[in-house]
Amino acid sequence: DLSTGIIYRRRIATCQNVIPEILRKVTTHNSISQVSVLKVPDIYLEEESWLNMEKRNMAMRSHCLTWTQYASLSEESVFRESLENPNWTDFTQKGRISVTGAGLLNCVLEAFAQSFLKQGVKK
Repeated sequence: DLSTGIIYRRRIATCQNVIPEILRKVTTHNSISQVSVLKVPDIYLEEESWLNMEKRNMAMRSHCLTWTQYASLSEESVFRESLENPNWTDFTQKGRISVTGAGLLNCVLEAFAQSFLKQGVKK
């Protein structure tokens, strides 16, 4: 954007399906429609980012495009110059997970997704 100097980017990312095979098999007994949804090889995410070189910060937002009828996964991240040292970066991240329509496995799938995202944060 020439008026603000902010660089905006929107893209679709593909990730390998990381749901354990045992969960894919168990959930297939709940309904026919879940069979094809959970057994997909890839997961699609939409990611948007805003880079402000003048303020030296970048904001990112992503959400899952796969499994939208059963799950809502979103993440927001902000990278900005540290107030303590301009050579450091402060990083904040928020994530939301909600699983519905999987019966008794809602909690199990949410716990798995939460654990997976926490591992990513540690990296």
